[in-house]
Amino acid sequence: MRHAVDGRKFGRNTSHRRAMFKNMANAVIEKEQIITTLHKAKEIRRVVDRLITLGKSGTLASRRLAFDRTRSDAVVKKLFGTLAERYAKRAGGYTRVLKLADRRWGDSAEMAVLELVDHPVIDRKKKVKAQAEGAEGAQAAAPANQSADPFNRFRKLFRDQGKGGAKAPKAAKAARTGGAARKTPAASGGGKSGGSS
Repeated sequence: MRHAVDGRKFGRNTSHRRAMFKNMANAVIEKEQIITTLHKAKEIRRVVDRLITLGKSGTLASRRLAFDRTRSDAVVKKLFGTLAERYAKRAGGYTRVLKLADRRWGDSAEMAVLELVDHPVIDRKKKVKAQAEGAEGAQAAAPANQSADPFNRFRKLFRDQGKGGAKAPKAAKAARTGGAARKTPAASGGGKSGGSS
């Protein structure tokens, strides 16, 4: 019986599990929102909350400890700068787990969003590049016209075969087959396979 054994194991050994928690906690701190399975989100929430608490203390020892646990200068800088200011008056509960309605396709696992509380609005839409005016705009329009016809590339390949007349298809067939038509064992009649004697 697993009395007083805390935390989920996820079918991984200790070093693999710690590395997974470190990578996912870094992603939550950098991007402020990730989508993962429900059980992983609940475990990683513990790691992220403890890191933010370290960031709020602001001492050199806690900064070194945070770097030891994250191994990322960018994450430590954000922890002790932006996030420490944002959560200065909050006593705990820096993360939120929101269940998603859709399950994962492969194994039907429950999915969830793990995000930081009070984060700014995250714009996840793809940004459309504005076309430059003048010569750059004309050059950008030319590839767009070429991509309108998806079979243009194939027309160029087969253009030469149609101009050669009747000899071109035979030459092409001979080049593909190695010069002469291959005989199959059934066609030659003397093969070992098939047929009754």
